Amino acid sequence: MIRPFGTGEFLYILSGVQWTVLLSLMAFVGGGVLGLFLALARTSPWPLLRSLVAGYVSFFQGTPLLVQLFVIYFGVEFLSVDLDVWTAMALGLTLNAGAFLSEIWRGGIQSLPRGQIEASTALGLGYVARMRFVVLPQALRLTLPATTGYLIQLIKGTSLAGVIGLIELTRSGQVISNATYQPMIVYGIVGALYFAICWPLSILEGHLSRKIA
Repeated sequence: MIRPFGTGEFLYILSGVQWTVLLSLMAFVGGGVLGLFLALARTSPWPLLRSLVAGYVSFFQGTPLLVQLFVIYFGVEFLSVDLDVWTAMALGLTLNAGAFLSEIWRGGIQSLPRGQIEASTALGLGYVARMRFVVLPQALRLTLPATTGYLIQLIKGTSLAGVIGLIELTRSGQVISNATYQPMIVYGIVGALYFAICWPLSILEGHLSRKIA
C-alpha cells in the first residue's frame, strides 16, 4: 500500500542522520589513529616497513570502497568471525580512512624543509622525538584543509553502508521512497541533509586554506 509523505516519514529520514554522523566520526577517529601510525611508518628509516605500508595504501586506494566493504562484511565468514553490519561498516571505513589520511599526512611530513629535520638530528633528537616535537606539529597543521576535505568525502562515503543493510541517511531515504513512491521529494530531502552536514565543513576547509596560505 502506498502511503503519503508526511511528518512521520520526514522524521524517519531525519533519524538516519545520527547514524551517518556517528559512523563518520568513528571511522574518522579510528582512521586518524591508524593513518598517523601508517604515515610515520611510511616515512620511517626502515625499507621493509615502508614497503608493507605502501602495499596497504595501494590496495585501499586502488579498489572501490564498496568492494572493500563487501569483502570485510562477507569475507570474515571464512574466518569464522561473526560481524554485525554496524561493526563491519565501521571497520571497513576505518581501514579505508587510515590509508587515505596516511597519504595526506605523509605529504605534509615530506613537504617540510629538509633543514629542519637535519637541525633536529644535529641536536641529538631521535626519530620519535624528532617527529613528536618538530615534524608532526607542523605537518598536521599544514594538512588541516586536506584532512577536513577528506572528512567531507568520508561522510558522503557512508551512504554505501546502506547497500548491506545499515539504516543510515541514504538507506532511510530509500525505505521511505519505496513506501511513498515519491523519490523526488525523498531524495531531495536526503540531499539537503547531506548538504547541511557537509556545508559547514566546506566553509571550514576554505577558511583553513586561506589562513595557512
